Amino acid sequence: MTVDLPETVKCLRWHAELIDKIYDQVSPASDSHVALVVREAVGVVGQVLPWNFPLLMLAWKIGPALAAGCTLVVKPAEETSLTALRVAELAAEAGIPAGVLNVVTGTGPEVGEPIGRHPGIDALSFTGSTETGRLFLKFSAESNLKEVTLEMGGKNPCIVMDDAEDLDTVAEHVVNGAYWNMGENCSAISRLIVHRDVKDALVGKLVAALAGWPVGDPLDPASRIGPLVSAEHFRKVASYLDGEKVLHGGTTAEDRYVHPTILEVPGNDARPAREEIFGPVLSIITVDSLEEAIAIANDTDYGLAASVFTANGRRALRTARALRAGTVTVNSFGEGDSATPFGGFKQSGFGGRDNGIHAHDQYTQLKTIWIDLN
Repeated sequence: MTVDLPETVKCLRWHAELIDKIYDQVSPASDSHVALVVREAVGVVGQVLPWNFPLLMLAWKIGPALAAGCTLVVKPAEETSLTALRVAELAAEAGIPAGVLNVVTGTGPEVGEPIGRHPGIDALSFTGSTETGRLFLKFSAESNLKEVTLEMGGKNPCIVMDDAEDLDTVAEHVVNGAYWNMGENCSAISRLIVHRDVKDALVGKLVAALAGWPVGDPLDPASRIGPLVSAEHFRKVASYLDGEKVLHGGTTAEDRYVHPTILEVPGNDARPAREEIFGPVLSIITVDSLEEAIAIANDTDYGLAASVFTANGRRALRTARALRAGTVTVNSFGEGDSATPFGGFKQSGFGGRDNGIHAHDQYTQLKTIWIDLN
């Protein structure tokens, strides 16, 4: 609650403040014409949410959509519905008209698919798995061709070069990026691509940093790693620990706990390096050059987030531009803030962005009004 709640409030306030800051345009038409380019609300929007950050992801969706003037049908994840229902109650108390913000709970087949197929829904914004994102494209194609914005999975690389400064700080960023929220984060660092000359030293510092990440009761403020969201997801994450070289962790426990794990994989073709795990598992790949690191980083179906650590500013900027990802951080791990667009390349998503001014694009249509002055 020290992150989700204040960030949710900040997100809603940010988009509310932006409402009267997005201006329409006048096109340079001829002396005999005036051309106006205006935005209009897209209409009724379906919004399908993930379970990992149920309150903040709700804010990311409803903030710009309400600011744009849309009516919403929100489906929270079936595992985490109570926050959306409570926000809807508070919205009604705050004066949002009845029927503007609607929350419908249930499973994917019961609620998600009908939202995707409903002819009265004009656009859909989805955050979740790539598998489910494909289904929403199918539902749209087979119904009214509603606009679809997808923010999906990631297999996010973190490149650490031999000239990276202060490996203790690097380790803190990597550990936070890989294990925050039990690694149940679409932008989590999943592949650590590290130069051979600093690999052993960095691994030692990662292990030392993990001493400050105790596994325990999620209601205990001292715990940094809690249980995974469900027994089914626990079994999926635990399956990636079999047959791999474990440098740290690798153990599981009862009640859906997976200890923070570091795997050393032989290359980018290993299963833990290819598939989104969505748990506290970090795969290490050793390289000998920046060119090799960039090639491995981009060799994935995903392109959501990436990081690079180097003391050379020119190398950092060139690497950031070369990485095929929607957000690239330099000498840090992060996702930007309310003002910066968040979304991915390739199978991490398309159709629009969450956050920033650009988030409003998915909830508006552009209209040209052409006026003849003759």
